Amino acid sequence: MSTVPTGTAAGTVRAPTVLAGRGLSKRFGDLQVLTEVDFSVGAGEAVGIVGPNGAGKTTLLNVLSGSQRPSAGRIEFNDQDITGLRPELRCRRGIGRAFQVPKPFTGMTVLENVLVGASYGAGLGRQAAYRRCVEVLETCGLAGLANRRADSLGLLHRKRLELARSLATAPQVLLLDEIGGGLTDAEADELVATIKLVSEQGTSIVWIEHIVHVLIQVVDRLVCMDAGRVIADGPPGTVLSDAVVVDAYLGRAGS
Repeated sequence: MSTVPTGTAAGTVRAPTVLAGRGLSKRFGDLQVLTEVDFSVGAGEAVGIVGPNGAGKTTLLNVLSGSQRPSAGRIEFNDQDITGLRPELRCRRGIGRAFQVPKPFTGMTVLENVLVGASYGAGLGRQAAYRRCVEVLETCGLAGLANRRADSLGLLHRKRLELARSLATAPQVLLLDEIGGGLTDAEADELVATIKLVSEQGTSIVWIEHIVHVLIQVVDRLVCMDAGRVIADGPPGTVLSDAVVVDAYLGRAGS
């Protein structure tokens, strides 16, 4: 099995690669969105993805999750080529995703929403699905709201529900797309604590986030993209101090 580096205070530890994109390119007509992107995440590793708007970050997640097909390149999950696999089949194998804008089933309760993930995303039987839901609701701080209708929730709890639905699918790798967007600092801190717990429980995480100070509280490694290419990949402190990254991303923060 291939490996990816995980930065630690003592040096570099090699973790088995769980999910990888090899030479990924994506074109929409004349618009090249990804260009020969190599990306990987190891077992139990948390990787953050940053970059300016239009860098190709969400498109990379779309390709990894299967909602879009790459124009070139391949995707491997546990060393198996899954490039042609549909999103729901990737989910069954262990690739979960939480989206930037939560869209719960509004006519259903919190528990029922999470049960959909456990039953259809993970393919669990009734009793196993309920057990999984109880665990996930506890992890996401939603146990006390299990019988509330999803459309009655505020933004923070909708974000928590979006996370809970994806966790109910029992992912080996969890893809997060700006899940902290729109939250206050205090709310973002609460969400970070939950994601840290998920990471500590062994789930690999790939997290796109514009709120960098939130992101670096969780991730082991940071990848910066610009114009559809990876321009830096390494420990967060090293990447954020890279002159190319500062020029491409941090230097445009106010633009």
